[in-house]
Amino acid sequence: MTLVAGADGSALGNPGPAGWGWFIDDERWASGGWERGTNNMGELTAVLDLLQQTADVEEDLLVYCDSQYAIKSITQWMPGWKRKGWRKGDGKPVANVEIMKALDAAMRPNVRFQWVKGHAGHELNEAADRLANAAAQAYAAGREPEAGPGFAGSPADGGGRSEHAFVVTGREPEADLFSLAEEVSDEDQVVALERSLLTDEVRADPAGVAGLLHPAWQEIGRSGRLWTREEMLAQIAPLPGPVDLEVVGTHRLGSDVILLVWRSTGDGAGALRSSLWQRTGQQWQQRFHQGTPED
Repeated sequence: MTLVAGADGSALGNPGPAGWGWFIDDERWASGGWERGTNNMGELTAVLDLLQQTADVEEDLLVYCDSQYAIKSITQWMPGWKRKGWRKGDGKPVANVEIMKALDAAMRPNVRFQWVKGHAGHELNEAADRLANAAAQAYAAGREPEAGPGFAGSPADGGGRSEHAFVVTGREPEADLFSLAEEVSDEDQVVALERSLLTDEVRADPAGVAGLLHPAWQEIGRSGRLWTREEMLAQIAPLPGPVDLEVVGTHRLGSDVILLVWRSTGDGAGALRSSLWQRTGQQWQQRFHQGTPED
């Protein structure tokens, strides 16, 4: 019998608020992240935590990943890096070396990986992607993400984090303004996420943008063109110049739906914009966006 899981990572900016997640089923999953990290850190740590939490499992483990970097690092490149003292062929140090060393220690013969295309409807990959994005969004909003039940799956079995869990930072996060104040409002979270879509760090990372756009996302651009999610992700790129976001108003249309009306300035031609944000679970995603030129 084979245990099958999906593992994924996410970063709202690269680096930026980052998350990771792995998913087997509704009773066995986990997620986490950092206030500042990269997609690759998330991808690797999702696999690492999964390996550590299933260390005592005798079954074969099949891990679905949409990261060629994570799969090739573990299955192809790592032996050469070890022989060279954890340095690449050009002599430079291996990136994320502490995570790599932990992965090397956690790997076992009955683990294999299979690449899947991201955001293409693969059930386990989509579930892991949602967990990773929700964790990144939680850190963007200044709160801790849900850790999940872990592999044990029930409080009676101990649940939660594995005793093997690897801490990338090596220390507890420092207290910040968010942790000392009341929970950030939904409206403030939506505004922060909208602003992140205007940054070069996020726009240079299609995977990060994908985490912020609802699967049914559409946009009517300032030119009147109707954009689909797939078209936007294929062409997303940093803006030609800085764009400022001026909030006109936020309107709650339901417990999990917020309409943000805002004005963009600084891109050569101002526009009045409206963005519809929808929450699924703990994750806010933009469902629709429209821009109207201002005279």
